[in-house]
Amino acid sequence: MNTLFDLTGKTALVTGSSRGLGYAFAEGLAQAGAKVILNGLNEEMLNAAVDRLQKQGYQAQGVKFDVTDEAAVITAFDQLSAQGNEIDILMNNAGIQFRQSMVELKLEDWQRVLDINLTGAFLVGREAAKRMIRCAKGGKIINIGSLTSQAARATVAPYTAAKGGIKMLTKSMAAEWAEFNIQTNAIGPGYIVTDMNNALVENKEFDAWVKSSNPSRRWGLPGELAGTAVYLSSSASDYVNGQIIYVDGGWLAVL
Repeated sequence: MNTLFDLTGKTALVTGSSRGLGYAFAEGLAQAGAKVILNGLNEEMLNAAVDRLQKQGYQAQGVKFDVTDEAAVITAFDQLSAQGNEIDILMNNAGIQFRQSMVELKLEDWQRVLDINLTGAFLVGREAAKRMIRCAKGGKIINIGSLTSQAARATVAPYTAAKGGIKMLTKSMAAEWAEFNIQTNAIGPGYIVTDMNNALVENKEFDAWVKSSNPSRRWGLPGELAGTAVYLSSSASDYVNGQIIYVDGGWLAVL
């Protein structure tokens, strides 16, 4: 059974992985045996994250590029290929949140959230799939959705639209690339304690709402998503395609 989840010999690229959920995903894949390539825009933070993994004895390196910059994405993949790093596993994790009522929402803020959360996943996914198809070895693509892939909440319209788009982008990728032995799935995290959510965790009213509305009565932790990431990256999920798995403590079950 252990061999089903063994990622030894695989190379995984995790976007937006210098901290938070992205780092937890990268660490989990590394623990399962994969070589991990971390990505971010802040070079100092990226290097520090790589260093932390290397000090634990894992194979890790960093690559800096903006997921919304098509030319930069293509260049990064070409450079990785030139280094002998063919991507077997891609986790499209890069994302941002922006809270604003829709009647006050500026177009540039709407567009920025969609560009990073949705268009970035398309661009990086497309380039990864091109090379997976060319190598004829198949591969795994895991997009990061959200509870808002399924349920809307006020003041996060662009994020909700983007994560709803991730759900259908995942299905579209599965429909087009399954014949090449590429499995594309998504993870929908619930309310997780991360840097991005610190303000919400510290807000007593919101914290109480999260705990009261979830049958688990608590926030999730980043490491609690790692098992799902390893499963969707491994041969254990070879006939799972186009799905979104919600890791939310049961929040959607009682919605």
